[in-house]
Amino acid sequence: MAWRSRSRTAALAAAVLALMTVGACSRPATHSTADAAGGALRIAVGIDASYAPFFVADRKGLFKDAGLDVQLVQFGRGGEAVDALSTGQVQVAGSSDTTTISQLRQNPSLRAMYSYEVSGDYIKAVLRKGIDAPAAGQKFGIVPGLSQISTEKYLEAHGVRPDAVKMITATPTDMPALLGRGDIDGYVLWEPWPATALSQGTGHVVARTGDYNWLYHHWAITTQPWLSAHEDTARKVAEVLDKATQLVESDPRAAAAATRSAVNVEEDQTVTAVQEIDFGVQNLTAADIASAQSVVDFYTKIGALSDQPDLQSAMLTDWYKKSAQ
Repeated sequence: MAWRSRSRTAALAAAVLALMTVGACSRPATHSTADAAGGALRIAVGIDASYAPFFVADRKGLFKDAGLDVQLVQFGRGGEAVDALSTGQVQVAGSSDTTTISQLRQNPSLRAMYSYEVSGDYIKAVLRKGIDAPAAGQKFGIVPGLSQISTEKYLEAHGVRPDAVKMITATPTDMPALLGRGDIDGYVLWEPWPATALSQGTGHVVARTGDYNWLYHHWAITTQPWLSAHEDTARKVAEVLDKATQLVESDPRAAAAATRSAVNVEEDQTVTAVQEIDFGVQNLTAADIASAQSVVDFYTKIGALSDQPDLQSAMLTDWYKKSAQ
């Protein structure tokens, strides 16, 4: 266990800073919703190592063993997965807390059932070679959502006002090239984009989000209408993911093989990711609701949210424990 074992107590003490994430996805989707089998339970996932538990569960037949016919549907961006959930193209999704919260205004029926991973190590701040610290006047590449809020937290931790730097919106795949050309001075992103900058010799990692008390979580989310009609199915998915996250932690190489088979991520990248991410199904708590409010405040500040979402309804505290009784 990477981050939780070192700083779980600190994370809870800093609950207001404890939520971020986006579905940390990286490349265009390799499957579309059109691939989903007609009667299958369709679960939206991303295409990087942070979704390893889903790939392990699929490859090892854990869904089938639980009596579930599951189709994993891959998306290149977390927002796309949440949109597909909202339109009924998928029934369950793995998504970051920040992405889910940003969608609550458009779809107040979204429900976060539990967290299945947390990390303060997987998302890193990368600066161009020759630059060692953020400063006013610099240019930062951002992806709206998790990357953007992580960047602002990084700047604020170093005494730099976010409005004192130029934010350039781009896709994750664009960032290493923009950094290499000098079009941006840095970015804060999930793997493999920090490693890509290192391998290309264009930048260096100067911080991990946990260094400035900023963690990200991935939530398993659905909609209230579907959950009301399929509580037992949702519980079985949680039980499968509970087993799968334990397998990922105990056998990173097997997780790497499953991830490579599903989304062609290099196995060493997944092994490293397992070291940096704490995988495990955890109930949401009142502290998580309190910390989610800091994400709402951020989105309100930048104009992405105009109304206060109903976090008490959207976040199902202690759902997994209660549903399993």
